[in-house]
Amino acid sequence: MFRKENKNALRKKRHMRIRNQVSGSPDRPRLNVFRSLKHIYVQVIDDHSGHTLVSASSIEPEITNEVDNTNNKEAAKLVGEMLARKALDKGIKQVVFDRGGYRYHGRVKALADGARDGGLEF
Repeated sequence: MFRKENKNALRKKRHMRIRNQVSGSPDRPRLNVFRSLKHIYVQVIDDHSGHTLVSASSIEPEITNEVDNTNNKEAAKLVGEMLARKALDKGIKQVVFDRGGYRYHGRVKALADGARDGGLEF
């Protein structure tokens, strides 16, 4: 009998398939995206040491003061730009993009474009 799985479980399966191929190194850390209904979170992770090097989210006061709504493409682009500034301050210029099982569309694409505009190379 067919068992219906929820969307998040299917996304997690897609993410695990992606993670089998995408890994962050000290030279090119992994830029990981998590998208909730209200916010978007992004981290730059070195998978060899298992440490988060830089993080940004739409919860931070810099973003919430600039936009009215934190779950739209405008906020996602600002989060990408803020992450790029923080990463460049730490000397990180190249990253591997991990979309987290989400489609490369909408807020995820806006975040990636913001990070590219900020100076990160994927």
